[in-house]
Amino acid sequence: MAPAAVPSLRVEREFLADAPMMLACDEVGRGALAGPVTIGLVLIDSADRRMPAGLRDSKLLSEPRREAMAPRAAAWVRASAVGEASAAEIDELGIMACLGLAGARAYAELSAANELIDDVPLLLDGNHDWLSASIERRARVVTRIKADRDCASVAAASVIAKVHRDRFMRRAHDERPLYSWDENKGYSSKAHFAAIYEHGASELHRTTWLHDRVPPTPTLFDLSVG
Repeated sequence: MAPAAVPSLRVEREFLADAPMMLACDEVGRGALAGPVTIGLVLIDSADRRMPAGLRDSKLLSEPRREAMAPRAAAWVRASAVGEASAAEIDELGIMACLGLAGARAYAELSAANELIDDVPLLLDGNHDWLSASIERRARVVTRIKADRDCASVAAASVIAKVHRDRFMRRAHDERPLYSWDENKGYSSKAHFAAIYEHGASELHRTTWLHDRVPPTPTLFDLSVG
């Protein structure tokens, strides 16, 4: 098996050669059946030189390693923020709109606490800019495929977002341990589908995503009760 790719600051240094600061962004939970979509956003500048040892894209780290890395990643960057859009919002607005909504919430939190330059560069993982319109083009978004794998700032954003969302799903599991969310974190699994068939959907499920995969009128459990 090939070793996991090690991110670097090469791309970030290209941005910071022309700007005193930059942002980096990644999402988690986009393909889950339950729980929010979560956006991690970090601010770095030229003072952020040596990345934490062991930093990787969150998908390449085990859960214990992500938990250990998240506070180190947050301490390494100049600032960070997390934004979410709920399952109900995803059902109402669609996943692409909710990526932008969650990103805008993260951007609002980070920009409220930090003075950002005009046209601040923002490195976004992927090949589609779902963020610019939602933040009223207050940042210069640049997309890059595999940025979460190759760019240390985006890897940091991915770890911070992933740990934040995983903790949310574990708390939800403690309140309603029917769906094995402590293990599947809301993603597809045999146990997750079996629980939906047996117990119906909960308020944390994206019910518009389940129409072709579970009985058409599942029971809706209210996680705020009991």
